[in-house]
Amino acid sequence: MNSLITQNDPKGMRNLILHFPQQAKEAVSIGEAAKIKLNVKNIEHIVITGLGGSAIGGDLLRSYLANVCSIPIIVNRHYYFPKYVGKNSLVIISSYSGNTEETVSSYKDAIKKKAKIFCITSGGEVEKLAVKHKHPYIKIPGGLPPRAALGYSFFPTLIALSKLGLIPSQKKEMKETIALLHTLSTRYSNHDASDNAALNLAKTLLGKLPLIYSAADKFDTVNTRWRGQITENAKTLAFGHVFPELNHNEIVGWEVLKDIMKNIHVIILRDKEDYKRIQLRMDISKGIIGNLAGGVTEVYSEGKSLLARTFSLLYLADWLSFYLAILNGVDPSPVKKIDFLKDELGKVK
Repeated sequence: MNSLITQNDPKGMRNLILHFPQQAKEAVSIGEAAKIKLNVKNIEHIVITGLGGSAIGGDLLRSYLANVCSIPIIVNRHYYFPKYVGKNSLVIISSYSGNTEETVSSYKDAIKKKAKIFCITSGGEVEKLAVKHKHPYIKIPGGLPPRAALGYSFFPTLIALSKLGLIPSQKKEMKETIALLHTLSTRYSNHDASDNAALNLAKTLLGKLPLIYSAADKFDTVNTRWRGQITENAKTLAFGHVFPELNHNEIVGWEVLKDIMKNIHVIILRDKEDYKRIQLRMDISKGIIGNLAGGVTEVYSEGKSLLARTFSLLYLADWLSFYLAILNGVDPSPVKKIDFLKDELGKVK
């Protein structure tokens, strides 16, 4: 495995994943040091705008805070905002590079709509606009692939919402999460260990089409992240759906394409606090598709708090997708098709 990693990981994705616990710790420090002063007394909703790796942090906040924050949190992935965004909206501009064209466009739209705004970015046009319009912003370290900067996009924003009085302090949960990430980093980085769950699952998925199932309420974003990491790092397609919705449509599709279904490996993401009826649905669904798919693997979250359990699954996806890239013989770092698309878009103004 060492030689394969050396051959296929010249840009050091492994090192970025290995040191993610330190990134999370640093991100917490950045959030604690940030000064975000905004009057949020009459805020009706929070809208986080971003794309790709910069938006996943917003999605995580939406999922994680659903039962914590009394104000709706919406994630926007467009060039502009819906009509309801206005002076009583808190808009969070999230762009790791600071130059994502959709996010810059939506930022300008938020300014026109006179929304209350703060930004999180490593620089670029977003920082320039924030300085120009005197909007508070959190500056994070740049130079990483956006998908490898999740700690920077998530933790400072979580802390900022606490500082604004919109959610309770999450210090205890963040401390547990970082400690667990350090433990998992040691466990998953040892590719010689026979019980390395990340590497073993990557071997299981080799040559298969991954299909990720999870509960819709707290782990829909984790589901999305698994698919995103597999596609971007391992350069292979991955799909997914959520309970209970998939029981009302997709489950019926497990019937006709028998040869294709045998090349699908289903991963069911599970958590000890999944709603009881959802747990029952997962059990029954596993029985239905068990003899139709190429295989089914259930993956359980670890940790006490919801935050720790969420990041235990996210971090497993990082390592799994890295190992799958190495087994596929591809470099996990480049995203050539995305770069090509951006270049083509840049030719048309």
